[in-house]
Amino acid sequence: MDHNHYEEHYDNRFRKEGKSDRKKAIAKDRSKYKKTDKDKYLKSIEQEKESKLAKQDWLEGRVLAIHPQGVMVDCEGEMYACVLKGLLKKEKTQHKNLVAVGDFVLFEKTFEHEGIIGHIKPRKSFLSRADNLSRRKEQLIAVNIDQVIITVSIVNPPLKSSIIDRYIIATKKGGMEPIIVINKMDLLQNHEMDPILIEVEQEILQEVIRAYAAVSIPVILVSSLEGQGVEELKEKMKGKASVFSGQSGVGKSSLINAITGLDLRVGEIVERTKKGAHTTTTTQLMPLSFGGWCIDTPGIKSFGVWDLDRDELEGYFTEIHELGLNCKFADCTHTIEEQCAIKEALEKGVLSPLRYDSYQALREGLDEKHLRR
Repeated sequence: MDHNHYEEHYDNRFRKEGKSDRKKAIAKDRSKYKKTDKDKYLKSIEQEKESKLAKQDWLEGRVLAIHPQGVMVDCEGEMYACVLKGLLKKEKTQHKNLVAVGDFVLFEKTFEHEGIIGHIKPRKSFLSRADNLSRRKEQLIAVNIDQVIITVSIVNPPLKSSIIDRYIIATKKGGMEPIIVINKMDLLQNHEMDPILIEVEQEILQEVIRAYAAVSIPVILVSSLEGQGVEELKEKMKGKASVFSGQSGVGKSSLINAITGLDLRVGEIVERTKKGAHTTTTTQLMPLSFGGWCIDTPGIKSFGVWDLDRDELEGYFTEIHELGLNCKFADCTHTIEEQCAIKEALEKGVLSPLRYDSYQALREGLDEKHLRR
């Protein structure tokens, strides 16, 4: 082997060995799995994606509705019925749905008013729940919103604080502000109703108002039928993206109709592209005439908070957490222990029994889930 050929052979071998060593070093580097470096790693991946996407001529829009027939995207006032790019569908995620109402997306126009979504931009906030069927998947209800209008009703269906607290936790976990709206206030004046039922509901109503005032969560009393509280609610919604959530039958849709006439652009484009859809059973984002956005969600029977840990539960019940610091035992369950500050607060009427019952019910549910693992 001559001198030049030997040098070339040595350089090639050196390069291969260097490449191999670098691969081994990358494989050994577990910094991307460390909690402290994970955010940096994910951010760099996101920036890399963004730079690759910048090279292509994408349109940017916001998802207004999702139908079985397509994802409805608003781009500068124009509506597009879109599908997801194949690569997006292959991404591993704990989300049941890859795209959600409120998402900002980059898409490629294919035909008039049709396109392919290639990228979903990072979300600033989200409302989600545990998927009813598997409980192992997170179902995104809406994203990139400012506040959740937790809608409940009085008398029919009856007022329940437990569902309110589940929504409050999901709202705060997702980085949004909660507003409680109690609808059907006109039923308290209905003389055809059972007077004993009305009396019980009024007592619960007063307790709910007191309980959430103590933790600085706004409560607005409304009647979509008579217009009570509608202006106050409008004021809270002005200039913000709001999502209405609550159980079936609480009157979310009629309340939205009382606030504003529905913007039918989504329905129009579905009709124009010959793709029919039942808008009443889907979540959709609607612009408000007085500024802001409004999302109506289908009514649900149950609401399971996604990825709630026993250790973080008390943090969402601030008054229980603060009072609990005075308990004799650090691991007090606030049930059977002596010198429990929570039980004392209940006896003195300082703590709301509704909030306490709700907290204990959630804790028991998490304990059962923990035992099943």
